[in-house]
Amino acid sequence: MNNHSFRPLVIMGVSGSGKSTIGALLAQRLGVRFIDGDDLHPAQNKEKMGAGIPLEDGDRWPWLEAIGRTLKSGQRDSSGVIVACSALKRRYRDLLREYAPEMVFVHLEGSAETLAARMAGRNHEFMPVTLLASQLEALEPLEPDEAHVLLDVRKPPAELVEEAVTVLQSNTAAATATPAAG
Repeated sequence: MNNHSFRPLVIMGVSGSGKSTIGALLAQRLGVRFIDGDDLHPAQNKEKMGAGIPLEDGDRWPWLEAIGRTLKSGQRDSSGVIVACSALKRRYRDLLREYAPEMVFVHLEGSAETLAARMAGRNHEFMPVTLLASQLEALEPLEPDEAHVLLDVRKPPAELVEEAVTVLQSNTAAATATPAAG
């Protein structure tokens, strides 16, 4: 994919969906930078989540603005950038689009059971399994006017990356690539 025409990507989904893994693999495949949105959280957000306390909108705004600036800089300098960010609510995604209107969301979807099992098998710096329910409750589905690709997290990472690339290169990122289930 030519970086000059690269649309910024946000790999989105709740915790345990594989945002960091898929984001890094997709960035490598496309030859662009990958930034894990978790690295842009202020320390107080990490402490709050580490204590099992869900973030409120006021906690998220500075973080989302930092992600938006990152997306804009990748678009402005034509280097291309992929950022992993939960982007759970429409208003969060709208804020990100204010910085990078051409962005595409790659939504990694899975059932609560699948996601909980994945989270139980990993050690995350500040995101305990106990916060999964609050994230699933907060998640607002992508709407037809939001450029996106939907991917089912039950598939292997390499397959998900290839599905994303196929949809992105066909320039039909407003369509569902794979119905999520399970």
